[in-house]
Amino acid sequence: MFILSILPDWVFHTICLAGVLGIIAGFLLAFIPVVNKYKLPIQVISLLMFAFGLYMEGAMSNEQVWQLRVKEVETKLAKAEAESAKENTKIVTKIITQKEYIKTRGRDIVQYVDKEIVKYDSKFATGGVCEIPKEFIKAHNDAAQEPKK
Repeated sequence: MFILSILPDWVFHTICLAGVLGIIAGFLLAFIPVVNKYKLPIQVISLLMFAFGLYMEGAMSNEQVWQLRVKEVETKLAKAEAESAKENTKIVTKIITQKEYIKTRGRDIVQYVDKEIVKYDSKFATGGVCEIPKEFIKAHNDAAQEPKK
């Protein structure tokens, strides 16, 4: 409520108390003949003040409950953000490790192919038959397999 943010709490406590005192005064002033004719307006105004004060007391109580809930959710959110940051760090580390493993594995395969191609270069240079060596097929199949962890 907008009015709760403008006025301090003591204003609503005072309105509620003034309403109660006005109601009591309306009944007590009924015995004084000069004031007796103002009894009904005093009681009606006092009842309205009391009702408004009581309504605002309930609104303040409800606002306090919601503020507590907001604080609880904020603390849960802060904890979740901290856990999320930890998990993100773990995920990034895992991804970097996997990328490094893939790069290393690729380099190993290239080195293996380079080492094995030297054996067959002499056959190709002398005009031999072009055949696909078993080592290339094995290297190709090994490269296509999922990385072992």
